[in-house]
Amino acid sequence: MEIEELTIEWYDNGELVVEELDKFILSKGGAWTTVVYLYREKGRDGEFGDKKVRLVKYQKRNGKYNVHSKFNITNEKQVKNLVAKLNEWFK
Repeated sequence: MEIEELTIEWYDNGELVVEELDKFILSKGGAWTTVVYLYREKGRDGEFGDKKVRLVKYQKRNGKYNVHSKFNITNEKQVKNLVAKLNEWFK
């Protein structure tokens, strides 16, 4: 499997419940890769909810990417607060 093939899309009984909207490779080096995903999850009402962000750190072992850790940013306010703080720190 190649890095570009990694996805967080998930199906339950053939129904898409986690929709990947976009992704980018934040870093890759040696056996470690970090990918940032933009995604939505289907709610109990059957509708997809608001956009969320997930950072996933993978370790490649024996040709397979294994999730080592992940972190979710679950709403727009958190995204904006994080971006503002990062911009402040790296002026």
